[in-house]
Amino acid sequence: MDKQWVTKKLVLKDNHEATLLFGPHDAYMKQIEAEFAAKIHARGVEVTLSGDAEELETLESLFDTLLKLIRKGQQVKERDIAYAIKLAKQGAAEELLELYSEEIATTFKGKSIRIKTLGQRDYIRAIKKRDIVFGVGPAGTGKTYLAVVMAVQALKKNEVKRIVLTRPAVEAGENLGFLPGDLQEKVDPYLRPLYDSLYDVLGQETTTKYMERGLIEVAPLAYMRGRTLEDCYVILDEAQNTTQEQMKMFLTRLGFGSKMVVTGDVTQIDLPRGKQSGLNHALRVLQNVEDISLIFLTEQDVVRHHLVQKIIQAYDLNAEA
Repeated sequence: MDKQWVTKKLVLKDNHEATLLFGPHDAYMKQIEAEFAAKIHARGVEVTLSGDAEELETLESLFDTLLKLIRKGQQVKERDIAYAIKLAKQGAAEELLELYSEEIATTFKGKSIRIKTLGQRDYIRAIKKRDIVFGVGPAGTGKTYLAVVMAVQALKKNEVKRIVLTRPAVEAGENLGFLPGDLQEKVDPYLRPLYDSLYDVLGQETTTKYMERGLIEVAPLAYMRGRTLEDCYVILDEAQNTTQEQMKMFLTRLGFGSKMVVTGDVTQIDLPRGKQSGLNHALRVLQNVEDISLIFLTEQDVVRHHLVQKIIQAYDLNAEA
């Protein structure tokens, strides 16, 4: 069947709206053009779309959604455009409006923290509902950051008495023994991403104050042994680098009034050869246990620079070759 070539016009409110929609130096418009065969011509407040009728329907839905976000006062960025394009191609552009309508928290600078993808929405819903949640996916999906945000919210609402953040101190191609300093100085670099998330949500001063008062504890996984964690929000990050024994030890620390979020990327295992990942093992063992949620985020949920997504896809393709 021959494709039907049509032309449609879109009229914007004013030049300011056009600037917000097209992006700095028309970057967003170029981003959209690269993903569609249709021709997009912008002149002042008028946008002309020319192309296949079916594709133009997708484009109209995309522009309609982006304009609704802009008119609601949302600051649209490159990653929002990229995700909006994906959803529009799936016929689900409207879902973006629902995602952006929900503010889950604010940074210490007062900036809104919102769910960016459908996968993240499932993850947040699971965290609210379950006592143990596994968030598994590649870098940039927000799995650790969102877990920290939810932990801080729970602490502020007095739903828990403290936050415990932990990671296994496994060397990613480097040897701890050769790093300068005492044990704390040696493990701090491994915990840095957790500190960074806390600083973003609470600010460095408040984070330090909370840690001094024992409201927040950031420690290597080895420090968890022999403890029962009650009224705590516990996050185990980089869980792919736990052994089976460590994972079982960690999960059995769960006490009353506590919540656990386990995050990891099964493609980034730094364990010595022959050691099986405790995360992979737990995902198999616990898949049918009620009240435990296993949430799998994908490169579709990567909200970093668009090149990060392309790098992940390229590595995935190479692994399959």
